[in-house]
Amino acid sequence: MNPGGNPFCVTILAGEVSGDQHGAKLVSAMKKKTPSLFFCGMGGDALRRAGVRIVVEASELTVVGITEVFVKIPAILQARAKIKKLLISLKPDLLILIDFPDFNLHIAAVAKKLDIPVLYYISPQIWAWRQGRIKRISQLVDHMAVILPFEQQFYKVHNVPVTFVGHPLLDANLPAAGPISKANPSVPTVIGLVPGSRDIEVIRHLPVMLDSANILTERFEQATFIISHAPSVERKRIQTVIDGHHLRATVEVISDGVEKVFERCDAIVAASGTVTLQAAIYGIPMVIIYKVSPVSAWLGKALIRVPNVGLVNLVAGRELVPELLQKNATGDNIARAIQNMLKDEEEFNHLKHQLIALREMLGSGGASERVADLALEMLTR
Repeated sequence: MNPGGNPFCVTILAGEVSGDQHGAKLVSAMKKKTPSLFFCGMGGDALRRAGVRIVVEASELTVVGITEVFVKIPAILQARAKIKKLLISLKPDLLILIDFPDFNLHIAAVAKKLDIPVLYYISPQIWAWRQGRIKRISQLVDHMAVILPFEQQFYKVHNVPVTFVGHPLLDANLPAAGPISKANPSVPTVIGLVPGSRDIEVIRHLPVMLDSANILTERFEQATFIISHAPSVERKRIQTVIDGHHLRATVEVISDGVEKVFERCDAIVAASGTVTLQAAIYGIPMVIIYKVSPVSAWLGKALIRVPNVGLVNLVAGRELVPELLQKNATGDNIARAIQNMLKDEEEFNHLKHQLIALREMLGSGGASERVADLALEMLTR
């Protein structure tokens, strides 16, 4: 309860599927510690199930790339107005922002004027591109809760209050990081295809992934392929791409979580994103791909300040797994990278060990609990 005797009110804003899921775990952790809390804001099904009153559906705002955002401008402006009205009328005791920087930093400015404290969980990737945003963050955000180890030093250098809380992926029940063995990695039993969690990602990535599956089927008679279906994408979208492809490979679509894909695969082809770090934690070798519009790619090349885009490689500090971006993301290139990865048993197992070793760099489980403690501390100051 706050000093006035009323339950504390928290507004939480998540604009991506992963942010919705991580936010839901945070809300659950906070409610476990303080059951009387009231939550409202922007998100999806995960936050709703956690007990958050959803004012804006995050799915209406999600975009991929720089130029693609223009299509969503009316929806984004409408959502901004709704959240601004919510903050003015409700004046919550705390605003929690989860990634989604262009939208969330605008709302942080509104909160600042209303004297609402701001906790930012899961940092925008400003260390990778558009580093000029750090000045705005330092002015608008009261505390950063970061999930990648190198982010803490970045914010400390810029005098932003920061806590490294560990990665929320480590809160899951992970397989033991013991000895690794594979009877014959030169024969790829199962290869996972993880095209992404948005319709546009499936449209851009799945066709070239299927091209690589056709090629690998010719080279490895026993190869089979599993396509990971994200809940944020209609299954018929994936089926439409499959039906429109001249497919010779044996494929299966799995809808009950990417972890089920990891459990059955020797290696995966994955769209760049959090899922690549998740695969690394499971010790799954991978090829990372990504495709955006040509204009977005050109702008990104001019703005990005890091040598790699894959989170696995960024955390490792080197290119641990192959990255095939834009025009390099072809069926031929993907198939060649997978074939090279699986052809040497010793190198294959060494890579798996290196990937699992990233777990230690990401901290330990309990990220949601640590952020919950930070949030509750900010509420009671």
